Amino acid sequence: MKVMIVGLGLIGGSFALSLRDHGLADEILGVENSEEHAAEALQLGLADRIVPFEEGIAQADLTVLATPVDTIPLLAVKALNRVSDRQAVIDMGSIKGELCEVISMHARRRRFVAVHPMWGTEYSGPKAAQHGAFTGRHVVFCDTEHSDADVLQTVERIFRTLRCPAIYMNPEEHDLHAAYVSHISHVSSFALALTVLEKELEERHIFDLAGGGFESTVRLAKSSATTWVPILLRNKYNVLDVLREHIHQLQVLRKMLERDDAEGLRQAIERANSIQRIIH
Repeated sequence: MKVMIVGLGLIGGSFALSLRDHGLADEILGVENSEEHAAEALQLGLADRIVPFEEGIAQADLTVLATPVDTIPLLAVKALNRVSDRQAVIDMGSIKGELCEVISMHARRRRFVAVHPMWGTEYSGPKAAQHGAFTGRHVVFCDTEHSDADVLQTVERIFRTLRCPAIYMNPEEHDLHAAYVSHISHVSSFALALTVLEKELEERHIFDLAGGGFESTVRLAKSSATTWVPILLRNKYNVLDVLREHIHQLQVLRKMLERDDAEGLRQAIERANSIQRIIH
């Protein structure tokens, strides 16, 4: 199978390595706007060739869109405009509502599968790509009833080979849950980093005194604005919903502290501890 990956950064590059490691691609074509990233991708073996988008579409059995989410809907339309009944297109973005709405009436909609592997790190670019990135991570499939059976089976087989358990959702359900389990984590991390940078004027103290808890909490604050501004804006209403609840919980804890409410704090912390049953 010949695969074209548009965007050879963290997600696209890691997917390329996974395809290679499992023998799922005979050739990988890459599309990259950045000449620096294109050179890095070739050097790291993420792609066999860097090609223009239109040239790659004509050759690829499978096209993978792994660019920032604000660019995916238009790229999806451009890809579907050119594919035949023997070709397939998937995206790997973390927002599905806008994408699925944009392509819903396209004549070749059934050659598309909307997927979201639930994995990522705070790093970006081809050098951030990792072997085995998706192994054991769930992958969400959206609106599969609108995809041809042969396309869906091909994509399911790929992720089954990568040992990714599949979850099936509609786009709205996916975007809501993504806001709660992924997007709010980044907002919180950005906010905590900004708080510390505002209040702790001595950078040396941040470096010297920061413990493991602080490092793990602000790790996501290193994530790229190029990636996260489009995600937050395009999932705006879901993120605002979860953010309101998050702010409410912070206010509850603040009031407990103001009242020296040791029992209330204990109960709140023990309730939070129950997350251990879900996330080990």
